[in-house]
Amino acid sequence: MTIATPQGFGTQTHERLPLPPAEHMSDAQRTVTEALIAGPRKGVKGPFVPLMHSPVLLERLAGVGEYLRFNAVLPRHVNEFATLVVARELSNQFEWAVHYPLAIQAGVPEALLEELATGARPRSMPDDEADAWAFATELLRRHSVSEPTYAAAIRRWGEQGVVELGALVGYFACVCWIMNIARTPVRSEVAALPGFPA
Repeated sequence: MTIATPQGFGTQTHERLPLPPAEHMSDAQRTVTEALIAGPRKGVKGPFVPLMHSPVLLERLAGVGEYLRFNAVLPRHVNEFATLVVARELSNQFEWAVHYPLAIQAGVPEALLEELATGARPRSMPDDEADAWAFATELLRRHSVSEPTYAAAIRRWGEQGVVELGALVGYFACVCWIMNIARTPVRSEVAALPGFPA
């Protein structure tokens, strides 16, 4: 499986916004580092590496992401699948590698994810994942959703679910873009997970 465009684009792979050395961190950076280590993420990784250069933004985005990942009304398998749609659409290897096994644990069929990894619309999706795919893909490509896609999402998840699905797509687009800009590397232990598009 491959993602068509490498994270960060082009042949250059050097990290642009690495984690500041501990001895050079500001008090605000130390505070958010301690909060990330103590929270559900258990460390500073992925988008929080470049976001460390804006600790107030990091703190606020981390709170949004925590709500969307752990407290939103969407079923977990839909949440993880929509996250992978965003990661694939934006060619972000870190989020793909992290959320691929989480999606499988949540019940998304691996064969479906293998098709998604190629950039194609998966052929055999359950109805709720098909609705999530249409919603996320239209939002990312057309910057809105059609009436049929909106109506299907409202029927399935209600108004709160539609708002939270839109926010989920936006949140993961935001952190994927930041990592793509920063060329944040995928950690080797994440890259080794099954299904990682090499």
